Amino acid sequence: MASLVFSPSSYSASPADLHRPRRRFGSSHTAVAVRCGGRSMDPLKLGNGAVSSSSVPPCIPVLNGQQPLPGLFTAPRLQVQEMVHDTRLRIFSGTANPALSQEIASYLGLELGKIKIKRFADGEIYVQLQESVRGCDVFLVQPTCPPANENLMELLIMIDACRRASAKTITAVIPYFGYARADRKTQGRESIAAKLVSNLITEAGANRVLACDLHSGQSMGYFDIPVDHVYGQPVILDYLASKTICSNDLVVVSPDVGGVARARAFAKKLSDAPLAIVDKRRHGHNVAEVLNLIGDVRGKVAVMVDDMIDTAGTIAKGAELLHQEGAREVYACSTHAVFSPPAIERLSSGLFQEVIITNTIPVLEQHSFPQLTVLSVANLLGETIWRVHDDCSVVYEPNSGLDID
Repeated sequence: MASLVFSPSSYSASPADLHRPRRRFGSSHTAVAVRCGGRSMDPLKLGNGAVSSSSVPPCIPVLNGQQPLPGLFTAPRLQVQEMVHDTRLRIFSGTANPALSQEIASYLGLELGKIKIKRFADGEIYVQLQESVRGCDVFLVQPTCPPANENLMELLIMIDACRRASAKTITAVIPYFGYARADRKTQGRESIAAKLVSNLITEAGANRVLACDLHSGQSMGYFDIPVDHVYGQPVILDYLASKTICSNDLVVVSPDVGGVARARAFAKKLSDAPLAIVDKRRHGHNVAEVLNLIGDVRGKVAVMVDDMIDTAGTIAKGAELLHQEGAREVYACSTHAVFSPPAIERLSSGLFQEVIITNTIPVLEQHSFPQLTVLSVANLLGETIWRVHDDCSVVYEPNSGLDID
């Protein structure tokens, strides 16, 4: 009778540099021993081997004083086939941003998990995993970008499918977290939708959330599960550093008072550039009126920093004010490009030298314009996914790109 032989692998690998494509598992996705923080973790590999002479034969019980029926306990055990994907890390993509999901998987040297997602005639969403995730760490990449309700519901059903398929852990990777702006009550009888969405994700079965540039930091507290919050700033900073702009000519501008902390952290890493603030008054949702500018931008290159661009009303009016105050050039930098109408018309009107965004939200072809530059956060999210899966962390650094613990 054959038995299972467990033999740990002796191959060792260490995490690659953040900005280089990672090939952790090779072409056949076989497991490797990974060293993290001085600990060596060798995954077990299944294989078939012969029974040694010291093996103890299985005990055959007696039922009601008689031997069992032939073959009931003495039938040979099922042969365990060699696992092609000998890793416990699985990455699945929703339909919101499959291109980003593919980039993340490529960075980790993996293939995206096979999943079937379709919609019935009445709009209901159907999800079925096409491979086993039993005992695996599953990461579901799905931003809740427009159409926000469709993509959010799809994420919830994906989480439920993984939970019912006995996944060990389920991490919702949400590059763009919708409903984040409804994070508090500014008037009476308002809902706090950010808390509601957090409850939905938790109750669906997620064990962890990985989000990028939340609209407000307190949104992390709405979840009753761990939240890893990463920032897209390092990707944008690396790009700006490659441009031939004199550091003495730079000034970082916050488009509103609420974004001062974000802009200050950005300015500190951008050669400790000076900071300016656009003072505005908002009269309604997606309606803003700029009043004045705090700081000096005359003759300088102004870099406006925000977490998202929706209708571009705030950032466009801020750019108009900067030009009136004598700014030589204006750059717009944002992590999330929601681009609701009429954002494209405002951004391509000539106010900006360049509009720099990331691909947390897919940019449609019809939304492209000459001044637009799209940077990828795949390596950033891929590195975070690996560290979460591998139980690694980094030294805490305020407003760092990898704030993982």
